[in-house]
Amino acid sequence: MTAGKATRARDVADQAADGKLQYLSGFGNHHSTEAVPGALPVGQNSPQKAPLGLYAEQLSGSAFTAPRHENLRSWLYRIRPSVLHSKFKPHEKGLIESRPFDCEKAITPEQLRWNPLPALKDEKNFVEGIVTIAGNGDSASVRGSAVHLYSANQSMSDSFFYNADGELLIVPRGGTLKIGTEFGTMTAAPGEIAVIPRGVKFKVDLPDGTADGYMLENYGPVLRLPELGPIGANGLANPRDFLAPCAAYEDIEQPLLLITKYQGKLFSAALDHSPLDVVAWHGNYFPYKYDLSRFNAVNTVTFDHSDPSIFTVLTSPSEIAGTANVDFVIFPPRWLVAEHTFRPPYYHRNCMSEYMGLIYGVYDAKEEGFVAGGGSLHNQMSAHGPDAATFEKASSVDLKPQRMDNTLAFMFESSLVYNPTEFAITGGILQADYIDCWSGLPRHFQSP
Repeated sequence: MTAGKATRARDVADQAADGKLQYLSGFGNHHSTEAVPGALPVGQNSPQKAPLGLYAEQLSGSAFTAPRHENLRSWLYRIRPSVLHSKFKPHEKGLIESRPFDCEKAITPEQLRWNPLPALKDEKNFVEGIVTIAGNGDSASVRGSAVHLYSANQSMSDSFFYNADGELLIVPRGGTLKIGTEFGTMTAAPGEIAVIPRGVKFKVDLPDGTADGYMLENYGPVLRLPELGPIGANGLANPRDFLAPCAAYEDIEQPLLLITKYQGKLFSAALDHSPLDVVAWHGNYFPYKYDLSRFNAVNTVTFDHSDPSIFTVLTSPSEIAGTANVDFVIFPPRWLVAEHTFRPPYYHRNCMSEYMGLIYGVYDAKEEGFVAGGGSLHNQMSAHGPDAATFEKASSVDLKPQRMDNTLAFMFESSLVYNPTEFAITGGILQADYIDCWSGLPRHFQSP
């Protein structure tokens, strides 16, 4: 090929006759997929000469000696090996951060709540538009996580990104993301999530022109489905509803840029080709997406509340049994039927730390001030619960069966304390009067 000329031997548009993307179904499955027939070797992973003149390359998401049920790796058959890039050099990191933050004066037991990010004034792609709100643990210790917001108005036309510090769970709020990865292409719209494993190269295009949302960066053990315990074999997020991309490669030769997040800092290297040149792959370490409307919610049908852990979609365990490094929990549309029960979330102090976001609608514990695109943080042992207006309403409402519609909130819940970044405290989106939402709670006590 001549330099500067771009072609795709198999692109998004021809993955299916109707132009829609095709996916592979199943969480944690071992998938095999090829964009060109015969690209996958048969009976071995690394033949002396790989089919079609491709390079065989393994991507490991766990130690080689991890137990079989936890061992994660995929074999990629690509046009060029990943080692083909220039030397890395420091890259402007903007507002993306990792612990320890440059400034940690923001540590506080206060309940915190933020407005959404303001509309972008400059052109920013997905990586440039990432803003870190809080974090805990340390990416170097393989423990902890970070909470980010993203806001973008420009596609990644000439750059690619991979995160060496952890896996990324992307929660779109506005605008669809078209995510091109080494493993193929997938989309993620509001109401869906996408997970990009540690080390996987990708780019993000914006079919709607703009996009914004939330992102969890997990430094710890990879996200997995929670155990169901007494729920039994079915319920919550079902494995069949998780979708991985089919192989789809780019064969592009032109000057491009590869950006990586490594130990909390950004670095970049020059490329003369697209790194999304994988023609075939097989394995169990891959990006995936999930439609949150497929979540099979389980809740009380008598009285009182089930613990909010009953709404866990994915979890990263810690070294302490039953205690998560970080959980991804949702509060989806559902029926409320509990009898003689205060139905909104109860007042609570927790050994876990909770960052909440709102994808759309109204959250039932906060009818004012908690808006889509914003967030709140209730750290370890910080009291929280319904605001005054919600308490009064829920304490006297007629308890008929009620359908919770037009709402989708979520929570990143961690056993470690989330420290806010300097931007989160001084960047102009923190609500200074959040604590006032409880100031109207009256005394109801009547002594006998």
